[in-house]
Amino acid sequence: MKNILSYLIPKERKFFPMFEEATQNLVDISRLLLEMLRSPDLDDRKKLRDEIEHLEHVGDGLTHDILEQLSLSFITPFDREDIHQLAVVLDDIADYINGVSSRAIIYKVAFEDLTPEMIKLAELIVRCVEELHIAVAQLHDLKHVEKINDAYVKINSIENHADDIFDLAIGKLFEEEKDPIKLIKMKEIYQALETATDKAEDAADILKSILVKNA
Repeated sequence: MKNILSYLIPKERKFFPMFEEATQNLVDISRLLLEMLRSPDLDDRKKLRDEIEHLEHVGDGLTHDILEQLSLSFITPFDREDIHQLAVVLDDIADYINGVSSRAIIYKVAFEDLTPEMIKLAELIVRCVEELHIAVAQLHDLKHVEKINDAYVKINSIENHADDIFDLAIGKLFEEEKDPIKLIKMKEIYQALETATDKAEDAADILKSILVKNA
């Protein structure tokens, strides 16, 4: 009976391309952030910040579309809660990336103050979202579950590496920075970078949960 109902009432398949579009947007926005932090030119950094902000708004729209589709779908390809949580956490990643770029400009952080640790954390964010994009592309048929598993393992490893870099960077910051205002500014940027990798790990955990429930 369950198989007959599944045939008569097919699962909504629109979620798959929507999630792929959302993770591709994260790949694009994370690469822009890395380019921004590497650029010595202030005008170039401001331009890249504007592009990041635009893509963050694009991500907001994609999240809205996914949640709207969820409210309209009778049968979903996997648990409704997983769909909701994955959409929200992908949006969170974009928010934190945008937060880094905005703070760097609003706080008037000089290029020489953009540390190697910040660059490395931005690189790790790129790697995380690239892995998420690979994993999400496998959800539509779950024929290549090893790619989801590989992405899950890699993202967890990357996030652990990001934690180590963050801890060392914060320790160094508190040891060397004597200006309390600058210390607060730098700490907030570090925190947003590290939290973006935390959110990527959360997304990987959701994908792993979907795999366990449906593979």
